[in-house]
This record gives sequence, structure tokens and C-alpha cells, in this order.
Amino acid sequence: MYLTRRHLLKLGAGAAAACAASGLPLETFAQTGRQDDKGKKIPIGLQLYSVRKMCEEDLPGVIKAVSEIGYQGVEFAGYYGRAAEQLRKMLDEHGLVCCGTHLRASLKTLAGGDFSEFDKEAEFNRVLGNPYLIFPWMPDELRNSAEACKKTGELLSRLAERVRQYDGYVGYHAHGGDFGKIGDATQWDLLFENSSDRVVMQMDIGNCIGGGGDTYATLKKFPGRSLTVHLKEYGGPPAAALGEGDVDWKQVFQICEAVGGTRWYIVEHEVGDKPLESVAACLKNLRKMGK
Repeated sequence: MYLTRRHLLKLGAGAAAACAASGLPLETFAQTGRQDDKGKKIPIGLQLYSVRKMCEEDLPGVIKAVSEIGYQGVEFAGYYGRAAEQLRKMLDEHGLVCCGTHLRASLKTLAGGDFSEFDKEAEFNRVLGNPYLIFPWMPDELRNSAEACKKTGELLSRLAERVRQYDGYVGYHAHGGDFGKIGDATQWDLLFENSSDRVVMQMDIGNCIGGGGDTYATLKKFPGRSLTVHLKEYGGPPAAALGEGDVDWKQVFQICEAVGGTRWYIVEHEVGDKPLESVAACLKNLRKMGK
């Protein structure tokens, strides 16, 4: 990932000092977002699916607003007809980085051995400066048996190797259905037990709980695999912002930071009729929680 001067200013002098002390280049610190020994905070990004309709109408305006709210990065779920260079410039102008992409490439196509769509999108994200290539869903037939989970896990590992050359990762995003049981194990567990440590376990907190999964135990079960985590509330009043529902966020953050190897917290808030206000409230509540 290449940093602009605006990115460096946004990281702040404390981050620069931490990098100097550790011997890490600033580029590495920004990309990983890891906490150092002095408790530097994990950066917070926004999944743009949260404001998708607004993005369709005015993507530059949304990017500007997201930066002004205080988010440090964005995760794409579609590119809104822009080239990678255009998106990169747009982010640079507002001091944001790309902290992930929910891929358009089809896992079903990839399972058939055609990697051309994936390779093209991987190159797009290399230009964008994004190392986290996340599949947002998969067909049931790729995870509805132990053997299917094994094969899909192996496929994800092969794809991760294809982007290793630019320090890229491949991952899969949690949905409620991923926590259905096959024997004594969940589909989710079988997928990650059969994939390499370069396959990101992008837990979605709300989706996991909604699907009957044990978010806290699952995060602990796969140390170092939760490089990016979706922060989504569960329960509480309609359209509850983060911190207004039933999730034990203190426990989530403790596990992510002590066990998960988390580099980015990514807010996803899909409900309500005032999306920008909702994601602003989520970030405000996270700040109150010390994030």
C-alpha cells in the first residue's frame, strides 16, 4: 500500500513514533492497523454497503462525508462504474484508505477452475491499495457438506496464494446460514479448519448471533484469522446503532485484540432510513467505548 501525505497526517505523530521505535515502515503500520505496546487503536472503516443507495447517487459526496464523520477507511461492495485509479484518487483526497473489498468474482465460477475474473479483480485492488479480498457469500452447494466445505476451504487457500505476491489476503464474510451444523461442527468451522492462515475469517458479529452461532467462541477458536471484523449490532430497538443492542462489545474487542490479530474494525449498518446519520451514531458510540 502506498501512502499519501494526507494519509500520514491522519495516522498522526504517535503512529509515526511507534513505527520508528519498532523499525517498521509507515506503510506497514498503516496497512496492518495493529495496536502497538502503547495501545494504539485499531482503525475503524465503513462498509459502503451501509450507504449503498447514496453511493449510487453521489459517490464522491459520500466519500467526503464518511471522512468528515471520522472513519479512517472504507470497504467497497461494488465500484460504482469507477476505475481503480479514480477510486484511489477519491480516497486519497479525503485521507481514507481502502480496508477491504467484497468481491464481485463468483466462487462458483472459481470452483470450476476459471480464475480470470478473480485475477482481474485482484489487479484492480492492487492498484486500489487494498490487500483484503473478501467473498461476501457463496452458493449453498459449496458448503452444505463436510466434503464441500473442505474443497471450498482449499479453493480459498489457492486464491490467497495468487495474491500473496502483493501481500494480499482472501477471506469470507459471515452470514447466519454459515453457522448451521454438519455433524458436530458448523459449516463456518469446517471452512476455516480446511483453509490456510492467509484466508481471513471476516466475522460479522450480528449475522453470526442471528444465525445461532457463538461469536465469542468462534473468534477464539481461530487465532490470528480475524484480520478484518464486521461490527454489526444484534437486538435492541429497531435500527439500533452499535452499543444499543445485546452484543457484548467489550468481550468482542478483547478477543479481537488479544487473540484475533484484528487489523481493521469495519462498521456495517444495513437498516434505517437515514444511513449517514446511522453510521455516524455507530462511530460516536464506538468512541464512547474507547475505540
